[in-house]
Amino acid sequence: MPPRRLLAAALAVASVAAGTTAAVASPAPPPVTTLNAISSPFADTFADPSIIQGRDGYWYAYATSDPLVANGPFGLMHLARTKDFGSWEYLGTVFDDSTKPAWAAPGSFFWAPDIRYFGGRYVMYFTVTDTLANPGGDPGIGVATAPTPAGPWTATDGPVVAPKPDGNGGYFGTIDPAMLTAADGKRYLYSGGFYGGLSVTELSPDGLHSVGTPTQVTVGDRYEGSYVVYRDGWYYLMGSSSNCCAGPTTGYSVFAGRSKSPRGPFVDADGIGLNESRVGGTTVITQNGNKWIGPGHHAFITDAAGQDHIVYHAIDRGTPWLTDPFGINRRPLLIDRIDWIDGWPRTRAGAGPSDTPQPAPTTGSGLGINSADPTGGLWGATRLAGDPLGGPTASIRGAATTRQAAPGGSVRVEASVKLGSSFTTVVGGGAVVVSVGSDKISIVAGGRTACALLPADFDRSQWNHLIVEVSGSTVSARVNDAGLGDLYAEARLEVRGLKVRSAPVSWLGTAEVDNLTVRPVAEPVRRAAAVPVAGKLLAGDEFSGSLGEKWSWVRPDARAIVADGKLSWPVQNTDLVGGGNNAGLLFHQVPAGDSWIAETKLQLDLGAGDIRNYQQAGMIAYLTDDDFARLGDVSIWRTRQTEFGRELVARASDGATSYGGAAIGRSAPTLWMRLAYHRNAAGEHVYQAGTSTDGKKWTWGASWVLPAGTAPKLGLYAHGDQTGVSPAPVATFDYLRFYASK
Repeated sequence: MPPRRLLAAALAVASVAAGTTAAVASPAPPPVTTLNAISSPFADTFADPSIIQGRDGYWYAYATSDPLVANGPFGLMHLARTKDFGSWEYLGTVFDDSTKPAWAAPGSFFWAPDIRYFGGRYVMYFTVTDTLANPGGDPGIGVATAPTPAGPWTATDGPVVAPKPDGNGGYFGTIDPAMLTAADGKRYLYSGGFYGGLSVTELSPDGLHSVGTPTQVTVGDRYEGSYVVYRDGWYYLMGSSSNCCAGPTTGYSVFAGRSKSPRGPFVDADGIGLNESRVGGTTVITQNGNKWIGPGHHAFITDAAGQDHIVYHAIDRGTPWLTDPFGINRRPLLIDRIDWIDGWPRTRAGAGPSDTPQPAPTTGSGLGINSADPTGGLWGATRLAGDPLGGPTASIRGAATTRQAAPGGSVRVEASVKLGSSFTTVVGGGAVVVSVGSDKISIVAGGRTACALLPADFDRSQWNHLIVEVSGSTVSARVNDAGLGDLYAEARLEVRGLKVRSAPVSWLGTAEVDNLTVRPVAEPVRRAAAVPVAGKLLAGDEFSGSLGEKWSWVRPDARAIVADGKLSWPVQNTDLVGGGNNAGLLFHQVPAGDSWIAETKLQLDLGAGDIRNYQQAGMIAYLTDDDFARLGDVSIWRTRQTEFGRELVARASDGATSYGGAAIGRSAPTLWMRLAYHRNAAGEHVYQAGTSTDGKKWTWGASWVLPAGTAPKLGLYAHGDQTGVSPAPVATFDYLRFYASK
C-alpha cells in the first residue's frame, strides 16, 4: 500500500479504537528491585552466564559447568529462569552423562554456553575443553539444539568450530563462543581466548557448521568471553580481560571495540585497534572498590522499556572461594544497567558493579496486555491456542488495536511475530507508521521515510522479533532473531520536533503475535559517572635534586639515579610476586587525610610485538611483599598493557599468596599514571587506577582495596624478567606528585 493510503488506513483504525479505549488503566504494581548477586536464591556460583527470553515470557539463564554450591554435585552446564528478575527457579542441567556430546573426551568440561533462537529452535554454543580426537586438551566449540529454552538438548555429532593446532604440538584456546546474526543475513560465531586471541567464523544458515576461513579480531594474550551486539550502525565486540579466577585477586574486566563490519577491524573510543600489540579497549565494566571484584564474561539483554542490561559473573572479595582456597572460585550471577555514553556501553554510566538494590529490568506489558496471552488487551485480534512453549497467541488479519491508549512521547512496542506478506504498526495516532513488507522494513514519520532491506532468505514463517521504538526524535524499527542485539534489518529516522500523542497502538496486515509488550521508553542516562579529579598540589618531588628525607627504600637499588630532572631506573631482573620478593621499591611520604591523588609520568620503551614477559614499571601501594597493589606499564607476551595488579595472602595456613591484575587504558612509551586514594566507611584503603597517554585525558579503571587498620606506603618500582632482553630497558620517572581530590 502506498505510504499515504497506508497512513490514512492507520489513522482510521486508531480513530475507531480511541472511542472504545478503557478510561483508566489498573494501578501499576510496586517496582521490582534486584540485589547482586541475583543467583543467590538458588546457587552460590553461576559463572559465564548467557540469557534469552523465551516466548513464554520467562528469561532463561545458563551457566558454565560447576557445582552450584560448595560440596555439591558437578553439573554439566546449568539453567534457571525468572519472569521478573526478583525470583528464580532452578531447572537443572543442560546435559547429563547420557546426552553430552559423544565426541567429547570423558574428562572434558563444558564451559560458557551462548544461547540463541533462530530457524524455529533454540541453539546453544558451548566450549568442549577436550575431544576424543586428541585427548589431553584440544578445546573446540560444540553446538546443541532444543525445541524449548529448557531443552531437551541434542548435541551435534561434531564441533562447529574444531580445535586449532598451534603448530607446536598444542592447541589454541578455542573457547567462549558468542553468535551473531548480522545485517548481511549471515550468521557469525566469535570465539577464542588469551592463547590465540578472538576470531570470527561465518556459519552455515542453520548455524551448525563453520564456513570459510576465520578472521582474527583481537591480539592474543588479552581477551576471552566475547559478546557482540549491533547498535546505531556499529557492531560492538566486547571481551573479558585479565584473570577470571584468582579468588580474592581476580581482576577480570570487560572492554569493547566497534566496527562497521561484523568481521572488524574493531577499534576503541580512542581509535586504537583490539588487534594491536599496544592493545585497545574501552571499559564496559570493571571493579569499583565495593565487595565485587572480577566482573566479566557477560551477555546483554534489552528489557521491555528498551533499557539495556549486562548479566555477568563476579566474585565477592570477602567470600571468593566456593571450596577451599585455590579451589573452585565462587562466581555468582549479577545484573546491572548499561548506559550508552558518547556511543559506548558503560555499566551504570561507568560506576561499575552495584551492591545495593537496583531497579529490575522492565518485564511484561502496559496497557492491560498480558504479554503471554496478548489477545485480551487488543481489539480485532483472534486468540489462537499457540503451542506449549508460547501459550496463547494473537492472530491479526486485517486490523487490530490496543484497548488502552499508549502514553504520549517515547514508546516501545515489541513482540515475537510470524509475519504475513505485510504488517504495519501505527504509534501515536499515525505519528509513526512502521511497515514490514515483502522485502524491506519502512518508517513513515514527520513527512519523512526511511527503509532497510531484509535479507533475501529472510524466513517470515518462523518466529522472529519485531521492535518499534520512538525515543525523543529518533524512530527505529528492527527485525531480528530474539532481541539479543542481532538484526536482520533496522530502519532509523531522525525527525526534529516529532510529536507522539497518547493513542492506542494499531496494526494492519497479517501476523501471529506472541509476547507482546508496550511500554514507555526508559529515560536514557547520557552523563558519565563521576571520576577522580585532581585539585591543588599537596606534595611531591620533581627530581630536581637528590632524594630527600621524604623518600625511603625497601631493598635499595644503586642504579636508580636522579639526574637532569628525572629519576632513571633500569628495570631490575627481579620480581615481587609469589616467592620472588627481591625487587627494589622506592617510597614517598603520603599526604595526611583520607583522600588524595598520586601521579607520575613514566617513559618506558618495551618495544612492541615481540615476546617479553612482565618487564614493567610504575606505582605501587604497599603493605608487605605479599600484600600490595601495583599499577604498571607491562609487557605480557606479545602485548603491552597497563595492569593494576594485586597480591595478598590467600591461605593463612601456609602463607600461600594469590596474584591477579586488572587491565586499564592503553600502554604507551610515555604514560601518565594516577592512583586515586580514599578511605571507605569500613576504614579500608581504596586505590583506583587511572592512565593517560597525553597527561590530559584520563582513563579511570579498576580499584583495589587494602585492609583497614594498616598504613600502606606509596611509591615507584621497576622490575621484571630480563630473559632475552639486553640491555635492560630504563624506566624514567619525571616526577611523583600528590594532589587533593576535588
